[in-house]
Amino acid sequence: MYAASLPEQASPTSRPVPWRQGPRLGRRQTWRGEKFRASPRLGRTGLAIGIDIGGTKVAAGVVDGEGRILCEARRSTPGSDPRAVEQVIVELVDELGAGHRVRSVGIGAAGWMDLDGGTVLFSPHLAWRNEPLRANLQRLLRRPVLLTNDADAAAWAEWRFGAGQGESRLVCITLGTGIGGAMVMDGRVERGRFGVAGEFGHQIIMPGGHRCECGNRGCWEQYASGNALGREARILASANSPVAQELLGAVGGKPDRITGAIVTDLALAGDAACRELLDEVGEWLGLGLANLAAALDPGLFVIGGGLCSAGDLLVEPARKAFARNLTGRGFRPAAGIELAALGPNAGLIGAADLSRVSGRMRR
Repeated sequence: MYAASLPEQASPTSRPVPWRQGPRLGRRQTWRGEKFRASPRLGRTGLAIGIDIGGTKVAAGVVDGEGRILCEARRSTPGSDPRAVEQVIVELVDELGAGHRVRSVGIGAAGWMDLDGGTVLFSPHLAWRNEPLRANLQRLLRRPVLLTNDADAAAWAEWRFGAGQGESRLVCITLGTGIGGAMVMDGRVERGRFGVAGEFGHQIIMPGGHRCECGNRGCWEQYASGNALGREARILASANSPVAQELLGAVGGKPDRITGAIVTDLALAGDAACRELLDEVGEWLGLGLANLAAALDPGLFVIGGGLCSAGDLLVEPARKAFARNLTGRGFRPAAGIELAALGPNAGLIGAADLSRVSGRMRR
Protein backbone atom coordinates (compact mmCIF):
# COMPACT_ATOMS: atom_id res chain seq x y z
CA MET A 1 0.00 0.00 0.00
CA TYR A 2 1.33 3.43 -0.83
CA ALA A 3 1.32 5.36 2.42
CA ALA A 4 2.89 8.71 3.04
CA SER A 5 4.26 8.98 6.56
CA LEU A 6 2.69 12.35 7.26
CA PRO A 7 1.29 13.90 10.44
CA GLU A 8 -2.42 14.51 10.77
CA GLN A 9 -3.81 17.38 8.70
CA ALA A 10 -5.92 20.31 9.76
CA SER A 11 -9.39 20.97 8.41
CA PRO A 12 -9.70 22.67 5.01
CA THR A 13 -9.93 26.44 5.09
CA SER A 14 -11.37 27.09 1.62
CA ARG A 15 -13.26 25.41 -1.18
CA PRO A 16 -11.74 24.48 -4.54
CA VAL A 17 -11.73 26.55 -7.66
CA PRO A 18 -13.03 25.19 -10.98
CA TRP A 19 -10.51 22.84 -12.58
CA ARG A 20 -10.04 25.01 -15.64
CA GLN A 21 -8.11 27.45 -13.44
CA GLY A 22 -5.47 24.78 -12.78
CA PRO A 23 -3.76 23.60 -9.58
CA ARG A 24 -3.87 25.86 -6.55
CA LEU A 25 -0.15 26.30 -6.11
CA GLY A 26 1.59 27.88 -3.17
CA ARG A 27 -1.28 27.57 -0.71
CA ARG A 28 -0.20 27.38 2.94
CA GLN A 29 -1.32 24.01 4.21
CA THR A 30 -0.39 23.21 7.79
CA TRP A 31 -0.64 20.66 10.53
CA ARG A 32 1.12 20.79 13.89
CA GLY A 33 2.54 24.13 12.83
CA GLU A 34 4.46 22.82 9.79
CA LYS A 35 4.09 23.81 6.17
CA PHE A 36 3.00 20.96 3.91
CA ARG A 37 5.47 22.00 1.23
CA ALA A 38 8.29 22.07 3.75
CA SER A 39 7.85 18.41 4.70
CA PRO A 40 11.07 16.52 3.86
CA ARG A 41 9.23 13.22 3.57
CA LEU A 42 7.78 13.84 0.14
CA GLY A 43 10.08 14.36 -2.82
CA ARG A 44 9.33 17.61 -4.65
CA THR A 45 12.03 17.79 -7.32
CA GLY A 46 12.62 16.25 -10.70
CA LEU A 47 10.33 15.43 -13.58
CA ALA A 48 8.15 12.36 -14.00
CA ILE A 49 5.87 11.08 -16.73
CA GLY A 50 2.35 10.24 -15.70
CA ILE A 51 0.16 7.99 -17.83
CA ASP A 52 -3.57 7.55 -17.34
CA ILE A 53 -4.96 4.44 -19.08
CA GLY A 54 -8.72 4.53 -19.49
CA GLY A 55 -11.25 2.46 -21.34
CA THR A 56 -11.12 4.69 -24.43
CA LYS A 57 -7.92 6.77 -24.24
CA VAL A 58 -4.36 6.79 -22.94
CA ALA A 59 -3.28 10.24 -21.71
CA ALA A 60 0.31 11.07 -20.77
CA GLY A 61 2.23 14.10 -19.60
CA VAL A 62 5.53 15.31 -18.17
CA VAL A 63 4.78 16.60 -14.66
CA ASP A 64 6.98 18.71 -12.40
CA GLY A 65 7.18 18.67 -8.60
CA GLU A 66 4.37 21.22 -8.24
CA GLY A 67 1.87 19.17 -10.23
CA ARG A 68 2.17 21.21 -13.42
CA ILE A 69 2.00 19.48 -16.80
CA LEU A 70 4.84 20.69 -19.01
CA CYS A 71 3.80 18.79 -22.12
CA GLU A 72 1.31 16.05 -22.91
CA ALA A 73 0.17 13.56 -25.55
CA ARG A 74 -2.77 11.21 -26.04
CA ARG A 75 -3.63 8.03 -27.90
CA SER A 76 -6.73 5.90 -28.29
CA THR A 77 -6.73 2.80 -26.11
CA PRO A 78 -5.86 0.02 -28.58
CA GLY A 79 -8.71 -2.40 -28.11
CA SER A 80 -8.28 -5.26 -25.70
CA ASP A 81 -4.74 -6.43 -26.51
CA PRO A 82 -2.45 -6.00 -23.46
CA ARG A 83 0.70 -5.99 -25.61
CA ALA A 84 -0.72 -3.24 -27.80
CA VAL A 85 -1.45 -1.12 -24.71
CA GLU A 86 2.14 -1.60 -23.56
CA GLN A 87 3.42 -0.50 -26.97
CA VAL A 88 1.33 2.68 -26.81
CA ILE A 89 2.84 3.44 -23.39
CA VAL A 90 6.36 2.95 -24.77
CA GLU A 91 5.62 5.29 -27.67
CA LEU A 92 4.26 7.98 -25.36
CA VAL A 93 7.23 7.77 -22.98
CA ASP A 94 9.68 7.94 -25.89
CA GLU A 95 7.86 10.94 -27.34
CA LEU A 96 7.56 12.90 -24.10
CA GLY A 97 10.93 11.91 -22.67
CA ALA A 98 12.88 13.06 -25.71
CA GLY A 99 13.04 16.67 -24.55
CA HIS A 100 13.08 16.20 -20.77
CA ARG A 101 15.19 14.52 -18.13
CA VAL A 102 12.61 12.17 -16.65
CA ARG A 103 13.33 10.25 -13.45
CA SER A 104 10.38 7.87 -13.32
CA VAL A 105 7.11 6.82 -14.93
CA GLY A 106 3.79 6.48 -13.10
CA ILE A 107 0.98 4.43 -14.61
CA GLY A 108 -2.60 4.94 -13.49
CA ALA A 109 -4.56 2.01 -14.90
CA ALA A 110 -8.24 1.19 -14.77
CA GLY A 111 -8.32 -2.00 -12.73
CA TRP A 112 -7.55 -3.74 -9.45
CA MET A 113 -3.91 -3.92 -8.41
CA ASP A 114 -2.25 -6.33 -6.03
CA LEU A 115 -0.86 -4.85 -2.82
CA ASP A 116 2.66 -4.90 -4.23
CA GLY A 117 1.57 -2.67 -7.10
CA GLY A 118 3.03 -4.92 -9.76
CA THR A 119 0.08 -6.85 -11.18
CA VAL A 120 -3.29 -5.80 -12.58
CA LEU A 121 -5.57 -8.45 -11.11
CA PHE A 122 -8.64 -7.49 -13.13
CA SER A 123 -9.90 -4.66 -15.30
CA PRO A 124 -13.60 -4.47 -16.17
CA HIS A 125 -12.93 -2.39 -19.29
CA LEU A 126 -9.62 -3.86 -20.55
CA ALA A 127 -8.37 -7.41 -21.14
CA TRP A 128 -6.10 -7.50 -18.10
CA ARG A 129 -6.33 -10.62 -15.94
CA ASN A 130 -3.39 -11.15 -13.54
CA GLU A 131 -1.25 -9.05 -15.88
CA PRO A 132 2.34 -8.36 -14.62
CA LEU A 133 2.21 -4.87 -16.08
CA ARG A 134 4.91 -3.18 -13.99
CA ALA A 135 7.56 -5.80 -14.77
CA ASN A 136 6.67 -5.72 -18.47
CA LEU A 137 6.93 -1.93 -18.61
CA GLN A 138 10.15 -1.68 -16.62
CA ARG A 139 11.73 -4.10 -19.08
CA LEU A 140 10.52 -2.08 -22.05
CA LEU A 141 11.11 1.42 -20.66
CA ARG A 142 14.30 0.80 -18.65
CA ARG A 143 13.08 3.34 -16.09
CA PRO A 144 11.55 3.02 -12.62
CA VAL A 145 7.82 2.41 -13.03
CA LEU A 146 5.08 2.77 -10.45
CA LEU A 147 1.73 1.09 -11.14
CA THR A 148 -1.43 2.17 -9.35
CA ASN A 149 -5.17 2.32 -9.88
CA ASP A 150 -6.17 5.33 -11.98
CA ALA A 151 -8.71 6.53 -9.43
CA ASP A 152 -6.12 6.28 -6.63
CA ALA A 153 -3.81 8.42 -8.76
CA ALA A 154 -6.52 11.04 -9.34
CA ALA A 155 -7.40 11.18 -5.64
CA TRP A 156 -3.74 11.62 -4.71
CA ALA A 157 -3.41 14.49 -7.18
CA GLU A 158 -6.49 16.25 -5.82
CA TRP A 159 -5.22 15.83 -2.25
CA ARG A 160 -1.74 17.07 -3.11
CA PHE A 161 -2.49 19.86 -5.58
CA GLY A 162 -6.24 20.27 -6.06
CA ALA A 163 -9.63 20.41 -4.41
CA GLY A 164 -8.78 18.07 -1.54
CA GLN A 165 -5.84 19.99 -0.08
CA GLY A 166 -6.11 20.14 3.68
CA GLU A 167 -8.84 17.47 3.98
CA SER A 168 -7.89 14.60 6.30
CA ARG A 169 -10.55 12.18 4.98
CA LEU A 170 -11.10 12.58 1.27
CA VAL A 171 -13.17 10.42 -1.08
CA CYS A 172 -12.66 11.02 -4.78
CA ILE A 173 -15.17 9.84 -7.41
CA THR A 174 -14.26 9.83 -11.10
CA LEU A 175 -17.08 9.78 -13.63
CA GLY A 176 -16.16 8.64 -17.11
CA THR A 177 -16.72 5.42 -19.03
CA GLY A 178 -17.60 3.96 -15.62
CA ILE A 179 -17.17 5.16 -12.05
CA GLY A 180 -13.86 5.00 -10.27
CA GLY A 181 -13.26 5.76 -6.64
CA ALA A 182 -10.44 6.25 -4.17
CA MET A 183 -9.74 7.43 -0.65
CA VAL A 184 -6.93 9.45 0.86
CA MET A 185 -7.08 9.07 4.63
CA ASP A 186 -4.68 10.97 6.87
CA GLY A 187 -2.13 11.40 4.10
CA ARG A 188 -2.22 7.91 2.63
CA VAL A 189 -3.98 6.27 -0.28
CA GLU A 190 -6.25 3.73 1.41
CA ARG A 191 -6.39 0.59 -0.73
CA GLY A 192 -7.96 -1.83 1.73
CA ARG A 193 -6.77 -5.18 3.06
CA PHE A 194 -6.40 -6.80 -0.37
CA GLY A 195 -5.62 -3.71 -2.43
CA VAL A 196 -8.98 -3.40 -4.17
CA ALA A 197 -10.76 -0.74 -2.09
CA GLY A 198 -12.49 2.11 -3.87
CA GLU A 199 -14.48 0.17 -6.48
CA PHE A 200 -17.49 2.28 -5.59
CA GLY A 201 -18.87 2.10 -9.12
CA HIS A 202 -19.64 -1.56 -8.55
CA GLN A 203 -21.79 -1.15 -5.47
CA ILE A 204 -25.16 -2.62 -6.42
CA ILE A 205 -27.61 0.23 -6.29
CA MET A 206 -30.47 -1.36 -8.29
CA PRO A 207 -30.76 -5.14 -7.72
CA GLY A 208 -31.59 -6.87 -11.00
CA GLY A 209 -30.84 -3.69 -12.96
CA HIS A 210 -28.67 -3.11 -16.01
CA ARG A 211 -25.95 -5.66 -16.67
CA CYS A 212 -22.46 -4.38 -15.83
CA GLU A 213 -19.13 -5.33 -17.43
CA CYS A 214 -18.03 -6.67 -14.03
CA GLY A 215 -20.66 -9.43 -14.29
CA ASN A 216 -23.19 -8.11 -11.81
CA ARG A 217 -26.45 -6.28 -12.38
CA GLY A 218 -27.46 -2.88 -11.12
CA CYS A 219 -24.01 -1.42 -10.40
CA TRP A 220 -23.86 2.29 -9.60
CA GLU A 221 -21.83 3.04 -12.72
CA GLN A 222 -24.69 1.76 -14.86
CA TYR A 223 -26.75 4.73 -13.64
CA ALA A 224 -24.36 7.59 -12.85
CA SER A 225 -21.56 7.47 -15.47
CA GLY A 226 -20.90 8.90 -18.92
CA ASN A 227 -21.89 5.56 -20.45
CA ALA A 228 -25.16 5.61 -18.52
CA LEU A 229 -25.92 9.11 -19.76
CA GLY A 230 -25.28 8.11 -23.37
CA ARG A 231 -27.35 4.92 -23.04
CA GLU A 232 -30.39 6.74 -21.66
CA ALA A 233 -30.13 9.37 -24.39
CA ARG A 234 -29.96 6.67 -27.08
CA ILE A 235 -33.08 5.03 -25.66
CA LEU A 236 -34.91 8.35 -25.72
CA ALA A 237 -33.80 9.13 -29.27
CA SER A 238 -34.55 5.62 -30.57
CA ALA A 239 -38.15 6.08 -29.44
CA ASN A 240 -38.24 9.18 -31.69
CA SER A 241 -39.48 11.20 -28.73
CA PRO A 242 -40.53 14.74 -29.65
CA VAL A 243 -38.26 16.06 -26.89
CA ALA A 244 -35.24 14.39 -28.50
CA GLN A 245 -35.36 16.10 -31.88
CA GLU A 246 -32.43 18.42 -31.22
CA LEU A 247 -30.45 15.47 -29.93
CA LEU A 248 -31.23 13.47 -33.06
CA GLY A 249 -30.33 16.42 -35.23
CA ALA A 250 -26.90 16.62 -33.64
CA VAL A 251 -26.10 13.04 -34.75
CA GLY A 252 -27.68 13.11 -38.18
CA GLY A 253 -30.73 11.16 -37.05
CA LYS A 254 -28.64 8.14 -35.96
CA PRO A 255 -29.23 7.37 -32.25
CA ASP A 256 -26.33 4.92 -32.08
CA ARG A 257 -23.93 7.85 -32.48
CA ILE A 258 -25.07 9.52 -29.28
CA THR A 259 -22.49 9.64 -26.47
CA GLY A 260 -22.48 11.09 -23.01
CA ALA A 261 -20.19 13.88 -24.22
CA ILE A 262 -22.69 14.91 -26.92
CA VAL A 263 -25.50 14.97 -24.37
CA THR A 264 -23.39 17.09 -22.03
CA ASP A 265 -22.52 19.60 -24.76
CA LEU A 266 -26.18 19.98 -25.73
CA ALA A 267 -27.21 20.36 -22.10
CA LEU A 268 -24.66 23.13 -21.61
CA ALA A 269 -26.06 24.78 -24.74
CA GLY A 270 -29.52 24.77 -23.14
CA ASP A 271 -31.30 21.71 -24.57
CA ALA A 272 -34.08 20.83 -22.11
CA ALA A 273 -34.14 17.07 -22.77
CA CYS A 274 -30.39 16.72 -22.29
CA ARG A 275 -30.56 18.75 -19.09
CA GLU A 276 -33.25 16.41 -17.83
CA LEU A 277 -31.06 13.41 -18.62
CA LEU A 278 -28.15 14.99 -16.73
CA ASP A 279 -30.46 15.75 -13.82
CA GLU A 280 -31.39 12.06 -13.59
CA VAL A 281 -27.75 10.99 -13.64
CA GLY A 282 -27.03 13.58 -10.94
CA GLU A 283 -29.75 12.12 -8.74
CA TRP A 284 -28.24 8.65 -9.05
CA LEU A 285 -24.86 10.16 -8.23
CA GLY A 286 -26.19 11.79 -5.06
CA LEU A 287 -27.86 8.58 -3.93
CA GLY A 288 -24.62 6.63 -4.26
CA LEU A 289 -22.70 9.34 -2.39
CA ALA A 290 -25.19 9.13 0.47
CA ASN A 291 -24.50 5.39 0.69
CA LEU A 292 -20.77 6.04 0.80
CA ALA A 293 -21.18 8.73 3.47
CA ALA A 294 -23.06 6.26 5.65
CA ALA A 295 -20.19 3.78 5.36
CA LEU A 296 -17.09 6.00 5.28
CA ASP A 297 -18.04 9.39 6.82
CA PRO A 298 -15.57 11.50 4.79
CA GLY A 299 -15.14 15.22 5.16
CA LEU A 300 -15.27 15.88 1.43
CA PHE A 301 -16.30 14.20 -1.80
CA VAL A 302 -14.36 15.42 -4.84
CA ILE A 303 -16.07 14.61 -8.13
CA GLY A 304 -13.85 14.36 -11.22
CA GLY A 305 -13.73 12.74 -14.63
CA GLY A 306 -14.95 13.72 -18.06
CA LEU A 307 -18.63 13.87 -17.12
CA CYS A 308 -17.88 16.73 -14.74
CA SER A 309 -17.60 19.14 -17.64
CA ALA A 310 -21.36 19.45 -17.04
CA GLY A 311 -20.56 21.38 -13.86
CA ASP A 312 -23.53 22.43 -11.77
CA LEU A 313 -25.96 20.72 -14.17
CA LEU A 314 -24.65 17.49 -12.67
CA VAL A 315 -23.47 18.50 -9.21
CA GLU A 316 -26.51 20.44 -8.02
CA PRO A 317 -28.95 17.51 -8.52
CA ALA A 318 -26.35 15.30 -6.83
CA ARG A 319 -26.16 17.59 -3.80
CA LYS A 320 -29.94 17.64 -3.47
CA ALA A 321 -30.24 13.85 -3.75
CA PHE A 322 -27.37 13.44 -1.29
CA ALA A 323 -29.07 15.66 1.29
CA ARG A 324 -32.39 13.88 0.75
CA ASN A 325 -30.94 10.38 1.23
CA LEU A 326 -28.20 10.92 3.82
CA THR A 327 -28.61 8.68 6.86
CA GLY A 328 -29.14 10.78 10.00
CA ARG A 329 -29.76 13.92 7.93
CA GLY A 330 -30.39 16.94 10.09
CA PHE A 331 -28.57 15.42 13.06
CA ARG A 332 -25.04 14.97 11.73
CA PRO A 333 -22.41 16.97 9.86
CA ALA A 334 -22.53 16.32 6.13
CA ALA A 335 -19.60 15.98 3.77
CA GLY A 336 -19.05 18.61 1.14
CA ILE A 337 -19.40 17.77 -2.56
CA GLU A 338 -17.11 19.67 -4.89
CA LEU A 339 -15.86 19.43 -8.44
CA ALA A 340 -12.28 18.35 -8.91
CA ALA A 341 -9.80 21.18 -9.38
CA LEU A 342 -7.50 19.35 -11.80
CA GLY A 343 -10.08 18.11 -14.29
CA PRO A 344 -9.35 15.16 -16.58
CA ASN A 345 -5.60 15.47 -15.98
CA ALA A 346 -5.77 14.45 -12.31
CA GLY A 347 -4.98 10.81 -13.06
CA LEU A 348 -1.76 11.44 -14.94
CA ILE A 349 -0.66 14.14 -12.47
CA GLY A 350 -1.22 11.80 -9.54
CA ALA A 351 0.49 8.85 -11.21
CA ALA A 352 3.54 10.98 -11.98
CA ASP A 353 3.69 12.37 -8.46
CA LEU A 354 3.33 8.95 -6.84
CA SER A 355 6.18 7.62 -8.98
CA ARG A 356 8.31 10.54 -7.83
CA VAL A 357 7.60 10.27 -4.11
CA SER A 358 7.18 6.49 -3.79
CA GLY A 359 10.80 6.04 -2.74
CA ARG A 360 10.05 8.15 0.32
CA MET A 361 6.84 6.36 1.19
CA ARG A 362 6.36 3.13 3.06
CA ARG A 363 4.28 0.22 1.81
